[in-house]
Amino acid sequence: MPATSTRRQAVNLAHKFSLFSEQWSQKIIAEMNDYQFKLARLQGEFIWHTHADTDEAFIVVEGELRIEFRDGEVTLRTGEMYVVPKGREHKPVAEREVKLLLVEPRGTPNTGDQGGARTTPGDVWI
Repeated sequence: MPATSTRRQAVNLAHKFSLFSEQWSQKIIAEMNDYQFKLARLQGEFIWHTHADTDEAFIVVEGELRIEFRDGEVTLRTGEMYVVPKGREHKPVAEREVKLLLVEPRGTPNTGDQGGARTTPGDVWI
């Protein structure tokens, strides 16, 4: 459920991660203005995609994530973050499971401009 202005309880990331095990499925844990904070468990390769209208912030809570670009890559380890600029084609890759926090505008599809079977519903709260 979305946070309300009367909520005075911290969001515990470890607890929230314990509530789901599926891979590549984003779960909303909070909203701030028009932005959502989403948790995801990742393992394996995702698809090449672009978000034409928004940047996308990746924050690694646990593990190691490689974000590939057509002209290079960036590797993020536990406690590190990277912002993929809008319009930049990218593909996340995780050799082992990664616990990730994403920050992006409400309604941003995880598959960007590609759509398809790997698109997860955008309104799943935990």
